Amino acid sequence: MTQGKKPFAVGFIGRSGSGKTTLSEKVLAELVRRGRRVAAIKDAHHGVDLDRPGKDTWRYREAGASRVILRTAERWAVMSETPDGPVSIEELISLAGEEDIILIEGFKHEGSFPRIEVRRREAANEPPLAERGGLQNPPVAVATDFDEPGFEGIPRLSLNDPQAVADFIEELMSGALAKGKL
Repeated sequence: MTQGKKPFAVGFIGRSGSGKTTLSEKVLAELVRRGRRVAAIKDAHHGVDLDRPGKDTWRYREAGASRVILRTAERWAVMSETPDGPVSIEELISLAGEEDIILIEGFKHEGSFPRIEVRRREAANEPPLAERGGLQNPPVAVATDFDEPGFEGIPRLSLNDPQAVADFIEELMSGALAKGKL
């Protein structure tokens, strides 16, 4: 990635159980295999605590630290308290570093990055998210394992072909580069 360029962000949206995480994980591995630097951002709708009671970082947080940074020989992590509510997707993207691509799971109502809706036959008892409205922007493609109406005019990708999804993301990225949007 060139210094000063923003990473290309693309999202995966879909209902719980649709396979967003599984597809994102496989696409991420494929992009890394191709030499891309990739970050991942996931939106969780339930409380998640990465810290464990009694551990040093937990004790610092419990004592009132607004931010705790942990470093090991293999990785580092920052945990920040957000008493005023969740931070924006734009702020999270800015923290992702010098990556080529950021894969974002969730955030269907926030941010202006392109999104791929993930649909699985077993989880398709609800209508597509785009039909329900309220999306920040409509999906640019659908990744699915069945033929479903309602996605006319946008590319249909195989949920079981992460290489093809990675190809699609790289095409989106090269189009954004050509238009000067990165």
